[in-house]
Amino acid sequence: MSVDVAGPFVVVSARTRSRSPAGCTGCGALSAWVHSRYVRHLADVALGGRPVRIDLSVRRLYCENSACPKLTFAEQVPGLTVRYQRRTPLLQHLIEAVGVVLAGRGGARMLRILNIRLSRCTVLAHLMRMPLPPLVTPRVLGVDDFALYGESYGTLLVDAETRLPLTLWEGRDAGQLSQWLREHPGVEIACRDGSLTYRQGIADGAPDALQVSDRFHLWQSLSRRVQEVAAAHRGCLPAPEPDDPGPVEGREPEPGAADSPAARHARRLFEAVHALTGTSRSYSSIARELGLDRRTVRKYARARTWREVVRRPPRKPSNLDPYLDYLQQRWDEGEYSAKILHQELVNKGYLGHYQRVKMAVAPLRRGLPLDKSRERPPSPREAARWIITAPDRRSQQTAERLRRLLEHCPELRRTHELVRQFAAMLESRDAEPLPGWLNQLSTSGLAPLAGAAKALREDQCAVIQGITTPYNSGVNEGRITDVKLQKRIMAGRAGVPLLRHRVVLIAHLRRRYAGGPPTTAR
Repeated sequence: MSVDVAGPFVVVSARTRSRSPAGCTGCGALSAWVHSRYVRHLADVALGGRPVRIDLSVRRLYCENSACPKLTFAEQVPGLTVRYQRRTPLLQHLIEAVGVVLAGRGGARMLRILNIRLSRCTVLAHLMRMPLPPLVTPRVLGVDDFALYGESYGTLLVDAETRLPLTLWEGRDAGQLSQWLREHPGVEIACRDGSLTYRQGIADGAPDALQVSDRFHLWQSLSRRVQEVAAAHRGCLPAPEPDDPGPVEGREPEPGAADSPAARHARRLFEAVHALTGTSRSYSSIARELGLDRRTVRKYARARTWREVVRRPPRKPSNLDPYLDYLQQRWDEGEYSAKILHQELVNKGYLGHYQRVKMAVAPLRRGLPLDKSRERPPSPREAARWIITAPDRRSQQTAERLRRLLEHCPELRRTHELVRQFAAMLESRDAEPLPGWLNQLSTSGLAPLAGAAKALREDQCAVIQGITTPYNSGVNEGRITDVKLQKRIMAGRAGVPLLRHRVVLIAHLRRRYAGGPPTTAR
């Protein structure tokens, strides 16, 4: 054996032993009858930042088994050569691992850093030739869909116990899922969302499997219904602020309230829109006649008074707000120095600048009240988020605003009570109150909640399992996040076969290299 380092490559010249027998690649019989020799040029991993080439002289031997279809065969060196391979197994494993982790273009760039020059297409070709791990039918199966491209969706199957993806395909119809389940019998538990498609597919392909409706999707579906209730009662969202009696019907506007150009314009549009909405005309028709956008017409039509449209933008809360009452008290006591007031607030824990205190007391010098922050009415989505958030996770300000909102709107108060009842069932994993709770939804008089009750009754068995059992689709959601990551790495241009290969192989690759150093048994 010799090593040449003079050229651009590190060239290692070697040859196999002349007398050792080799196994036939056709029948496996040993033979030492040499036919000839030839040199194989094998690429290996870089050494010292330079490419390595192994010039290996191997023998071609006769097969002494007369029944073997091969007359001659080339000997193979375990760990160094593979049939029809111009790379060592170590280099081939490195190329495949880089292809799995970084795909085509990124993998080619990484290999170039390692002094291995391959095109992105070659990297992907090696990746697609890698065999997938043998598929073992799971006891607990997770099923969920994910977005492929635009309006195209796919289905991902996950072993909920090993947390490894099994396969994925394009589409989310029941036929494909039922066919896969019939081809892989043995699934005992299937975790899914509330999709009717997957419900039918599991029932057809594995009728004995226990279906579990995921708790997260149940809560998410209820949250959407709560938002629909809040949107339907949008007029209740501007709840009165503290110490504010609220708007009074028929009350005249304050003097000078309509003196600004914006207020006059809003009042004129409000009167024009409401004059036409009483004629049963559509918003689009009114918008065309008045030359306005349809959303502008809808905003004015839904407003009860013109003042709602020109509501003054609220001042953002500041860290001085908790000390405004103290400022008013000290001002009434005769302390008019902003510097002294700022120092007193610092002693009380105020961390703001003196300039903010000076600006806060400026209205008092003109005989005006302190400019306190005013609350912006919540949007339907924000109100729904307040309702579905656990009480111990709400801030003090949110809890106070929600309390006033619920006192102001009986429908939202009823919705809040029903949501908290369902949350208690999920926390205690007790589904016994579920039938009575569904009856309350149906008789609540709120159409979105009644629709939710109907959907949950149709899937009541799976909902009960989702509440009482520890199985869920959390593994599915994590794997779908990984699928989206792999799609972004490949710029969204990967086909389903390539995406399947990467998602399955990269999960096993991570599992293989995730563990720390082996521990010694005691």
